[in-house]
Amino acid sequence: MESTESSYVSSPEQPRKKSPPPPASPLSDAVEKPTYIKLLVSNAAAGSVIGKGGATITDFQSQSGARIQLSKNYEFFPGTSDRIILISGGIDDALKALELIIAKLLSEIPTEDGDDAEPRMRVRLVVPNNACGSIIGKGGSIIKSFIEESHAGIKISPLDTDFLGLTDRLVAITGTLEEQMHAIDLILSKLTDDTHYLQNMHAPLSYAGVFFSGFDGIPYAYVLPHVATAAYNSTNHGLNGAGVKFQHNKEDRTNSVTIGVADEHIGLVVGRGGRNIMEISQNSGARIKISDRGGFMSGTNEGKITITGSQRAIHAAEDMIMRKVSYICFREGDR
Repeated sequence: MESTESSYVSSPEQPRKKSPPPPASPLSDAVEKPTYIKLLVSNAAAGSVIGKGGATITDFQSQSGARIQLSKNYEFFPGTSDRIILISGGIDDALKALELIIAKLLSEIPTEDGDDAEPRMRVRLVVPNNACGSIIGKGGSIIKSFIEESHAGIKISPLDTDFLGLTDRLVAITGTLEEQMHAIDLILSKLTDDTHYLQNMHAPLSYAGVFFSGFDGIPYAYVLPHVATAAYNSTNHGLNGAGVKFQHNKEDRTNSVTIGVADEHIGLVVGRGGRNIMEISQNSGARIKISDRGGFMSGTNEGKITITGSQRAIHAAEDMIMRKVSYICFREGDR
């Protein structure tokens, strides 16, 4: 979600002196208090964390005592192509697991011969919007103190209003591994005392219920007719019309959704030999049918894609297709 990188506050740009070793967690007397850390990692880097046959993630869990989970390889944080890592356990255990993960990712950053600079990466934590106030403080006082004490750069993105249902923000932390861990220790100690934060500990890693909302918070089915126009059909309710939502709650009922994708984009969505659409079908569990070329939606030049399955499967498949279309449009806009 690079578009949301404008920050509430960040570290100063002037050179910083080397930070002292991080102190013991401020909640060292309550290390058994359960907490969690959510962070983003690229799909490629996720493989390094998992390791061959899950060996690396198993080792990290054994060393730290924390539980480490990853979202599935098609479940990304909205607006990104990054997966979510969830670390849960006691505070010290969770911090130890995070340090192992960051160190592993840093070790795989290529360096040039003779380059003695310490490799760096940006760590992006996922924090509920209603818990961000506890780490910002009045007038930014708390986060400024964290920056001064850790010497790390800390930026909190605004809530991305392009995605309906999204209630999480990103906290980006930069610096050396030592500086980052010190900052995260301070941040986590504050968040663990926030009831809003702890309420999200067992929230699913999937953001399947979050949808791209187009311009000004209006669903894309209304404002992007050149990208997609959805027609939802339910045999149980006889619904038929653009942008209509399902009215029933039974997950196992079979429904059908037809969306329109600009004809010039259909081929890229389908992929060579149908590769993309088959992957979307397998990952979502939905059946997907592409109309023959020329089978446009009424009054448009959009090809028809029909998605059939449970409501959950349809939502997942539609979201993946729209991500593909959004990426294509974004890439074309940069030309």
